[in-house]
Formats: sequence, C-alpha cells, structure tokens
Amino acid sequence: MRPLFLALAAVLVTAADTVAAPPPRVFPYPYEKHTLPNGLTAIFVPMQSPGVVAYYSVVRTGSRDEVEEGKSGFAHFFEHMMFRGTPKYPQAAYEGIVTKIGANTNAYTTDDHTAYHLKIAAEDLPKVIEIEADRFQNLAFSKIVFQTEAGAVYGEYRKSISSPFALLNERLQDLAYDAHTYKHTTIGFERDIMVMAGQFDYSLSFFKRFYRPENVVLVVAGDVEPKATLALIEHHYGGWARGYVAPAITPEPPQQAERTAEVTYPGKTLPILTVAYKGDAFDPDNRDYVAALLLGELAFGETSELRKRLLLREQRVQMLAASIPQNRDQPLFSIYAMIKKPEDIAAIRDEIYKTIEQFKETPVDATRLRDLKRRNKYSFLMGLDTPDAVAAGLARFISLTGDIAVIDRLYAAADAVTAEDLMRAAKKYFVPERRNVIVLKGGQS
Repeated sequence: MRPLFLALAAVLVTAADTVAAPPPRVFPYPYEKHTLPNGLTAIFVPMQSPGVVAYYSVVRTGSRDEVEEGKSGFAHFFEHMMFRGTPKYPQAAYEGIVTKIGANTNAYTTDDHTAYHLKIAAEDLPKVIEIEADRFQNLAFSKIVFQTEAGAVYGEYRKSISSPFALLNERLQDLAYDAHTYKHTTIGFERDIMVMAGQFDYSLSFFKRFYRPENVVLVVAGDVEPKATLALIEHHYGGWARGYVAPAITPEPPQQAERTAEVTYPGKTLPILTVAYKGDAFDPDNRDYVAALLLGELAFGETSELRKRLLLREQRVQMLAASIPQNRDQPLFSIYAMIKKPEDIAAIRDEIYKTIEQFKETPVDATRLRDLKRRNKYSFLMGLDTPDAVAAGLARFISLTGDIAVIDRLYAAADAVTAEDLMRAAKKYFVPERRNVIVLKGGQS
C-alpha cells in the first residue's frame, strides 16, 4: 500500500502546485523588494543602463486622501513644498547639489499618489539617497515661504483651468460624486486653494500624517547594486519614525439615475461631450473590471469601428477616446468626443450609446480580442526601455497595491478575458443609472 500512497501523494502535490502556481511573468526584469523595520519599502530593478539610475519616491497619498472639508489640494501643494529644503540642506543647497551632479529632478501628483523622481548618474546615488532621505524626514519651511507658495499654487490653478479639458473634468467630477474625495480634481477646489495661505498649521500636520515610511515606496532602477543600495537606504532612512494612519475615506453611495450638465467655456473651443459611467476600483481578480479595460479600447480606441467612421470617414469629430482608469477607489469609465459641429452633439451621443448596446449583445471577434491583448502587452513592454520609464511605469501599480507583483496578475487576468466577459461587463457598467453626461461649449468671445 505504501507505493500507492506515495503515488497518490505525488498526484496531490502536483495538483496543489498547479493551483498555486503564480501567473506567467510579464514584467521583464528581475527585481528585489525589501521592507525596513519602520515600514519603508524599497524596490530595486537592476537593468542594462550603464551609469544611469532612476530614483523614485512614491508617496501613496493623493487627492483621494484629502478628507477634511475645505482642505482639498494639499497633496498637490506638498509636491511644491517638498523642494523648500531642510535645516541641513536648505533649498539653495539642495538645488546646488542637484545642479552640480547634473540630475534631472521633478515631481507630480495624482488622485492616488505623489511621486518624486530623479534621473542621475550611478556614481551619485549615495548622495541622492542622503538628500532625499533628509527632506522626507526633516522638511522645514517658514510661514512666509508657505504663503508665497500658496499664491503660486493658485496661479497654477488659474492657468490650468484655462484649458477646456481641465474645466470639463473639474465639473464632471463634481457632478458625478457626492461623498467620495474623487469629487475634486487633484489640484483641488478653487474655493479651498484661495484660502490655502491661511492653513500653515494644517500643512505641518499634513506632512506629519502622510509623509511616513509605511506610506512610501522607493523605486531604484537601472545601474544599481541592490545589496549596497539597501545598506545606504537602511542607514539614511532607518531612523524615520512610523506614524501613518490611513484616512477614513467615505465610500461613494450607488448612483440611482443619470446625471447631466452643460458647461460654458469662456473662450473658443469645439464642443466636448463626455459620457462617464461609475466603474469599479482596480482589482485584477475582478473579471468584469479587467474586461472593461479591454472594452474601452475595443469600442472607442484607435482601432474601433466608431472612431474610424466618425473621425476618418465622416470627419464629424476631432477626437474620440475612452478612459478606463486604474484607481484605488471607484473611478469613472469615460468616453470623450470633441465634435466639429454643435448641432451634431446629440447625434454623436446617440452613436456612443448605440455602440455600447452593440457590445452588450454581439460577441467581439476573437481575433480582434486576441490582437488587442497582444498589442497591450507589447506596448507595455516596449515602454520599459530606460530606467526612468521603468520606474515611472511602476509608480501607478505601487500606488494601487504597494507592490509591483500585481502586474503579472493583471496581464494574466486580461489574457483570460473572453467575448462573453466583455458582454457581461458592458451590461454591468455601461447602464443609464451609472451614467454622467456633460457637454462643454465655447463662449462667443
């Protein structure tokens, strides 16, 4: 009986291994992930890039975390303040070091995260780790400096809102959300930005709450030696005290009916129509969500039949595209159309609705679906050609999950999507009770 038992055990082990097997590797580079005792995570991606390194500090805080009434825009505001220096390295000293080593440094803020990034020579990595660790732990600025930067941020808002798309998105988010912080854009409500200069004490508390090691992931890609780099990170960041507490973000209640609005842009522009549906948060295990990622491209992307007809053959639109975001919470699945003639708005809107209904009832061609999957994967891989591109491409996934292992899971899930999955996703998400429709028209001046 013993040989039979061993044979059965071998079968069971094989079956268990098959079930537990990880998804196929898509991310092409080996990488290491380390977490310090204080919660700071460091991800190293060694790759062929002699002498070049990208250094990203991804803070998993964006405009979604601005839960206090009247305090929208502070995540973006801190993107500015983080360049104001520390007692050890005041702003001029920090900028002098960056200039001397010829580094390319910048930052950006999104709804879900803020990222600080430098493109540097490998030999300068030790110094960069020192000055970045210093500013993340010891940022210091005066009230006067704070108030000056608040004025600059308001100027940035006024400049950005001069874009018709910025105005459109601001009004769309305000229309679509009632409770969730996605109601405001990344830069914040104008009414909050206008009074930012009086929020000095709050700004200090914002830094202490969100700029903590458990809420930050470092990505070091390129000509990097992980063991030596980890030792430097442990030395310079190891004393950074824990203290992050996730904000209590109010979930958005289910939308019950279609919402509509019209916006007047105070300048000249072609009309812009946006049809946006409440979707689902990023989740590679949600087959409907993954199907929706593909559906947006199939129905309204560059190879879609509707785009070919409206843009190329009939030339009724200047632009047609879909956006199916990857967000930590419920985003808007949106279709945008810039329409050449105002009298054509209703007809183009109906074309969008008709296309959605077709995808609910008619299975997509298997070859077209397969080609899209391959093209998406190829595009992702071809975008990972430099250290900076690799680190930039990983930042969004880090903001969503704190890791990059999810990339393989996402592409494995996409590979498994069928035509029936696409139909089910269309019927789930693209329905009137989830819909928000907004039209922007130019003024006469």
